[in-house]
Amino acid sequence: MQKFSSFILKKIGWKIVGITDLPTKCIICVAPHTSNWDLLLGKLIYLSLGRKSYFLIKKTWFFFPMNLLFNAMGGIPVDRSKKTSLTEQMTSEFSRRNDFQLAITPEGTRSKNNDWKRGFYYIATAANVPIVIAILDYKDKTAYFDSVFTPTRDADKDITAIQDRYKNASGKHQEKFSSGNEQ
Repeated sequence: MQKFSSFILKKIGWKIVGITDLPTKCIICVAPHTSNWDLLLGKLIYLSLGRKSYFLIKKTWFFFPMNLLFNAMGGIPVDRSKKTSLTEQMTSEFSRRNDFQLAITPEGTRSKNNDWKRGFYYIATAANVPIVIAILDYKDKTAYFDSVFTPTRDADKDITAIQDRYKNASGKHQEKFSSGNEQ
């Protein structure tokens, strides 16, 4: 699957740069997220690295036959109507697995959102895992694995520092992207 994914990426003109020796346990903060194609592109990128990542997706997408596809791809259904702690659930997943890389889009939507969701940060902090800054830049067709960020537990300062890494990123639909720190 790794060679096939690499072949497809090359055919569509995408490349991967940056840190590719990623931690075995981490949150992968992926942005911009402006299109449903981001999921397929992200999976191709990660498969081409020979890695398996998991991702959160609305439970409403888990209907037959889509549930079979999303389960195979590493989808973890999220039921937003229940008052269960997603942070606790994911922290438990990190503690019970030796290898768990969870991709989360901090915008929480494909629409423009200046107020990023902080769940990715709280999960990383509670699970005591680093955050990998991953940028899908459609302008130059590059997936940047920019850096590995260790949360300091100062959420406001850390979120601002993370958002700064995305300020020059170009989403598929750029008008739908905000790095969250525009004035």
